[in-house]
Amino acid sequence: MQTRCLWETTARETAPPTPALEGPIETRVCIVGAGITGLSTALHLAELGVDSVLLEAGESVASGGSGRNVGLVNAGLWIPPDDIVEALGETDGERVNRILGEAPAAVFDIIERYAIDCSATRTGTLHLGHSAKGRNELARRHAQLISRGAPVSLVEGEACQALTGTSRIRAALLDERAGTLNPAAYTHGLARAAVEQGARLFTHSAADGIARDGERWRVSTARGAVTADRVVLATNAYTCDEWNAVKRHYFPGHFFQVASQPLESDAAERILPQRQGAWDTRMVLSSMRRDDQGRLILGSLGQGEGRPQAYLEQWANRIQRCYFPDLGKVEWQTSWTGRIGFTPDHTLRLFEPQPGILAASGYNGRGLTTGSVVGKGFAHYIAHGDDTLLPLPLKRHAPVSARRLRSAAYESGFTLYHAGQCLRVVT
Repeated sequence: MQTRCLWETTARETAPPTPALEGPIETRVCIVGAGITGLSTALHLAELGVDSVLLEAGESVASGGSGRNVGLVNAGLWIPPDDIVEALGETDGERVNRILGEAPAAVFDIIERYAIDCSATRTGTLHLGHSAKGRNELARRHAQLISRGAPVSLVEGEACQALTGTSRIRAALLDERAGTLNPAAYTHGLARAAVEQGARLFTHSAADGIARDGERWRVSTARGAVTADRVVLATNAYTCDEWNAVKRHYFPGHFFQVASQPLESDAAERILPQRQGAWDTRMVLSSMRRDDQGRLILGSLGQGEGRPQAYLEQWANRIQRCYFPDLGKVEWQTSWTGRIGFTPDHTLRLFEPQPGILAASGYNGRGLTTGSVVGKGFAHYIAHGDDTLLPLPLKRHAPVSARRLRSAAYESGFTLYHAGQCLRVVT
């Protein structure tokens, strides 16, 4: 089994050629991080006639979490709507529910307007109740979403089995707003669109510091510098440097995935026949979806890099045989891991660490849609001084405490849970 991100190797949409930054340049807005948030910000700034420069540390715009996630175009945050309101208050909570509830439509609009070839589907997503307790949780979420007018349905019995392809799931929450895509291809397409609209993108150009330059900001790299009126810090879970304020506002986690060879049997075609992406209600979730070449892709929370391949294959076999035993023996082709920015209350943070600097962190596994919407909101705020397109108003936040301890505790818990699954201690 290889250790390379499937999405990178199968993306039909390619990113534009990008140089490293050499020497000093000036712009209205400097964006640090060319993932989905940064690219969406640049694209929407360009649509508003605002010049921007993006600095990306990696060799590719899709080398971080933006290109390595599951590719679910989900609505909302990870936690249910009422929990969001409890965490953020009525006004801000319902603002998040409304704006992020519309986020899949915003993503599909970008895809259509810029003809991004990212294997997008619009058949929804499925949250799978793996137990009676899980079914009750889905019913709770269903009631909360229906009360807010969301097009969701609770599917049970034979209809559920036909939709999922497994008899082990007796209830599933279908969200018709959502869908799937190849996240690396989507990120490449955002980069292409942003550059075509006039944004300047530099890869191999890690920002290594930021300082005042009169009334402007100067962002330095190893071989150059960008002087700008405004700066957007869009590094989220891939923030490494202490100077970057984002680092203090999340704690890191991981999500690994394992993909099979393309499957062509009748048993395979019964698995998610409408190509919804799905995840279950386990304490440590398992995700599952098919790609446009028929592969089965399984994933879960935790670090996959550095794990023995036999460990990952054993876990994948356990999940596959639990849900889809008719497949028989599956040959696993590749595995990869991406990072997630977690926050203690499972909600995102949008803030201004200093005047003229915008930052986002803590997407908690919903970065594809959230990042797309936050980028548009940042652009609107920069151009018009209006934050109403952002899921949350810009606020001051206390730094996340005990970041390393929280991260270690999460990873230890995920590892123990997966070991229990492999040993059949956990069902």
